[in-house]
Amino acid sequence: MATRLRKVRRQRGSRTHGWGQIAQHRHSGSRGGTGMAGMHKHKWSYTVKYAPDHFGHNDFRPPKQTVTKRWLNLEDLSRIMETISNETKQLDLTAMGYDKLLGQGNVSHALTIKISRASASAIEKIKAAGGSVEVESREDSEQTSAGSSGKASKGEGKKESPATEKNSS
Repeated sequence: MATRLRKVRRQRGSRTHGWGQIAQHRHSGSRGGTGMAGMHKHKWSYTVKYAPDHFGHNDFRPPKQTVTKRWLNLEDLSRIMETISNETKQLDLTAMGYDKLLGQGNVSHALTIKISRASASAIEKIKAAGGSVEVESREDSEQTSAGSSGKASKGEGKKESPATEKNSS
């Protein structure tokens, strides 16, 4: 369409160009807010149709997840053995701050290793070299400390009187 025939040419000088009084068709109010405003309110049908995953989260974090902060591969054990003058070939990796022993690399000599967690391949390779792995689980140590706290569990520590024993039989 030619510019001279457009509606805007007729409306020059009219201030609102046919959009009524006082700044109508100028600001975000005519659009229902800027951006994602009203997604839980008046733009809910838009949210359902075009952005169903806008709200909420999709991170699955199990309540008792175990996070491995420091780990060690089998190939690094020889470097640690060089720094430690230990004739008995025993390593307490938990005391050194490691969480898990992984199975990359090989072991040349028999070692006795103490660690909180170890992969199956690491345990297999150490046993093949003639060593052993002591895996101490954190859950077991927590349960034993909770069990020795002196609190009796349900039904524990109750003794029936002789009269109730006779009635129950």
